[in-house]
Amino acid sequence: MTRAETTRATLLRDRIVQQVAELGFDAHGLHVLAGDDEAGHRWTEDVREDIHSAAKGVCVLAVGLAIDDGLITMDTTLGAVFPEVDFGEGTADVTLRHLLNMTSGVDLPWSPTLLSDWPDLALEFLSRPSRGRVFQYSNASTYTAMRALETRVGDVGDYIEQRLLTPLGIHDAPWERCPRGFIAAGGGLHLRTTELARIGRLIRDRGRWGGEQLLSPEWIDAMHTEWVPSGTGDGYERYALAGWDGPGAAWRLHGAYGQLVIFAGDAVVTITAEDHEGADRIAASVSSLLTDTAG
Repeated sequence: MTRAETTRATLLRDRIVQQVAELGFDAHGLHVLAGDDEAGHRWTEDVREDIHSAAKGVCVLAVGLAIDDGLITMDTTLGAVFPEVDFGEGTADVTLRHLLNMTSGVDLPWSPTLLSDWPDLALEFLSRPSRGRVFQYSNASTYTAMRALETRVGDVGDYIEQRLLTPLGIHDAPWERCPRGFIAAGGGLHLRTTELARIGRLIRDRGRWGGEQLLSPEWIDAMHTEWVPSGTGDGYERYALAGWDGPGAAWRLHGAYGQLVIFAGDAVVTITAEDHEGADRIAASVSSLLTDTAG
């Protein structure tokens, strides 16, 4: 550990804390990783909170593990996984890749009761037609991807805990489940700020943790290189397997209400919060700071 790394991590932390105050952002926790040095700050009690759509990144890591195990591929179609389903037009040809990068073209909008709106959310998703390989962001897409993975690994929540979370030192993290007992997938995973930061470190280090390669580095790279255009606004122009391109030179996992894991070079900034409207502003601010202090 060098003095420069220590100074950069604490400098970043202190400047982010200052900008949180200036922007009036309702942050709960902050963790900064720069090189091998870490620094943190809390505004509220250190408890596990829903990381919302940042959980999509955890689901993508689970698929990477299963691919490494030879259990599934990104080109596996829904028709191959669910041969008995009555599919909507074109949906049987949707692949696991399309589900994870949100290009299934299947429209199933989010609602607060999404997991219980239908007797089986995955079957509802599969019964709808696909409009082709167009971007259509949907929690139901990630949920269906995890239902597909379930056919190969058993209970996905257990698989993630055993193969991913436990090696990271994260134990008994609660994950919301649908009435049928399957993980919510697109959200509902409760982690502490520092636990989410461990996932950020794993991603930054291309799947390596504590001297062990937990999953293929090429899979990690795909999380921020296999971009597809989203057709949405600033900071949301491109999406790749749970990651958004930007702001600026950074890329990020982004959950509702300000759950952020922001990557730039060898630095990772993890924020948990309760501020949906202010999240884009703080993400842009952090990205700028990371660029200015790049190591």
